[in-house]
Amino acid sequence: MTPKSTAISSNPIERLREALDTADAVVIGAGAGLSASAGLTYSGERFERYFSDFRDKYGIRDMYSGGFFPFDSPEEHWAWWSRQIMVNRYERAPKPVYDALLNLVKGRDYFVLTTNVDHQFQLAGFDKKRLFYTQGDYGLWQCSGSCHQETYENEETVRRMFAEQKDMRVPSALVPHCPRCGRPMTMNLRCDNTFVQDKGWYEAAGRYGDFLRRHTGTRVLLLELGVGGNTPVIIKYPFWKMAMQDKNITYVCINQEEAYAPRELQKRSVCIAEDIGAVLSSCCETVK
Repeated sequence: MTPKSTAISSNPIERLREALDTADAVVIGAGAGLSASAGLTYSGERFERYFSDFRDKYGIRDMYSGGFFPFDSPEEHWAWWSRQIMVNRYERAPKPVYDALLNLVKGRDYFVLTTNVDHQFQLAGFDKKRLFYTQGDYGLWQCSGSCHQETYENEETVRRMFAEQKDMRVPSALVPHCPRCGRPMTMNLRCDNTFVQDKGWYEAAGRYGDFLRRHTGTRVLLLELGVGGNTPVIIKYPFWKMAMQDKNITYVCINQEEAYAPRELQKRSVCIAEDIGAVLSSCCETVK
């Protein structure tokens, strides 16, 4: 690995801007750090605002761990989840980081590969046909037993759950069950081997594969944003492998905590250990 001090150019924004301007295609690899930069934080003030009652009753300290908590009833389970879905999926991020990113790639041939499940790319106006959500979507439910490979949009019911819940419980009539086997429904999130990869998932995977094949040998910018060490095999490692195999590829990593690249990619990498939103904003300003 290259140390951060040698991986970061003296003018990283200019190098990023140049990489964008000379690229034939841009592949965005987005992790949780991108949404965190946009203000979708899972702890602190934002957690207290929406979940202080669950904290007081169960001692839960953040939205992530709360998603795995064994609540006392299905009504409580969905009271928690309807709040989490509403504030992270159906409401736009507090900061315009996704908007800045869209401004940078608008008019370019781009594709997005993301482990995020909050749908913020589409809320910001990204083309749905250029997105591959590998790990699921807060806006979809599936059978908890994955008895069939279909998912179900949940917006209408979630909005009712959010509005009608009382004392940390949703009305029993709103608790969702599988329309085929009657089991409880669950979130379409990749947590175990029951994750449903529906028709839309495979279509998006196919479009991503076609995009990469179409740009083989061309000047491609791999723009990795906020990808940590939890699931590097989905974005980070494949990006490194692609860049090592093709000298036309430039690898950019923006991550406040983990901005680095393999030594073999040092000359074709731009690693910036700064806030993603600040970097994208600065990059947008250089266009004006």
